[in-house]
Amino acid sequence: MKLYYHQLNLPFEYPFTISGGRTKTHQPSLLVALQLGNLVGYGEAPAITYYNITVEQMIADIEQKKKMIEKFAFTEPERYWHYLHHLIPNNPFLVAALDMAGWDLYGKLKGQPLYKLWRTTFEQTPVTDYTIGIDAVEKMVHKMKAKPWPVYKIKAGTANDIQTIEALRKHTDAVFRVDANAGWTTEEAMHKIPLLKELGVELVEQPLAKDDWDGMKILFRESPLPLFADESCVAEHDVEKCHNHFHGINIKLTKCSGITPAIRMIATAKKMNMQIMMGCMNECTVGSAAVAHFLPQLDFVDMDGPLLLAQDVATGISYDFGKVQVSNGPGLGIKMKQ
Repeated sequence: MKLYYHQLNLPFEYPFTISGGRTKTHQPSLLVALQLGNLVGYGEAPAITYYNITVEQMIADIEQKKKMIEKFAFTEPERYWHYLHHLIPNNPFLVAALDMAGWDLYGKLKGQPLYKLWRTTFEQTPVTDYTIGIDAVEKMVHKMKAKPWPVYKIKAGTANDIQTIEALRKHTDAVFRVDANAGWTTEEAMHKIPLLKELGVELVEQPLAKDDWDGMKILFRESPLPLFADESCVAEHDVEKCHNHFHGINIKLTKCSGITPAIRMIATAKKMNMQIMMGCMNECTVGSAAVAHFLPQLDFVDMDGPLLLAQDVATGISYDFGKVQVSNGPGLGIKMKQ
């Protein structure tokens, strides 16, 4: 097996802002490729400042462990993930990219798209939302009108959240989801969430700080809207902690360390009657295709990365007013543009 990698820095169509005033104009990301014979599997891991893992760190870890990564006698991805998990214990982002590439390679070896390997079908799948980042209200309205969509995810976490949602609601009947990115106090959340329900909001994502379990216990009991964990649910061991604090979890492949643990997280959450959302971290089509193959197993999805980016490096998934389709090619079903 041979490992190749390439650094990406893809521009957003609009500057992307979330709570805390965090804004970026480009998404740095690492693209990896695993070659076995004449087959190549691809994976992607975006670098997210919040989690203190950079593209440079992922490359440094690859260079340090490259021979060991290539040495593994690949037969199926679960075994490879366990090997990588112990080989690179402090970089789940890199493990996620390699695990994704392993699954893409495995699908190509078997001649099947991933969703068929998992014995699922695309008969009923949730539509993806389209994210509107924090901005001046008139700019947020402009972004909405430029992209008519059935469900919008609105970034929140400012003093003007309610006024912003009220202003946006005047321009669309679409479903709203609100993501506070841990930007509220318990008191703020208790005040805002009932008002958001009146404004047609479907759910709220990560209202409080990731470790405010006492506050979440109160909100879980009182909230008239479903609450989904994001920053509070990073890895597998977080799923059980979220039970009776959130109504659902938002799984991000990059931060949980890949497709393999995500499969187990879904099974655990379903046993506890929690709803499943899968989210994105502004991946291009490579990482987004991995999310797309999970669609039959999800209640909600946020996979608008390719829609937010001004350019992409691959094809293989399509969007039709929120409905997502995969190409049905083997593995991830993607084709690189170069």
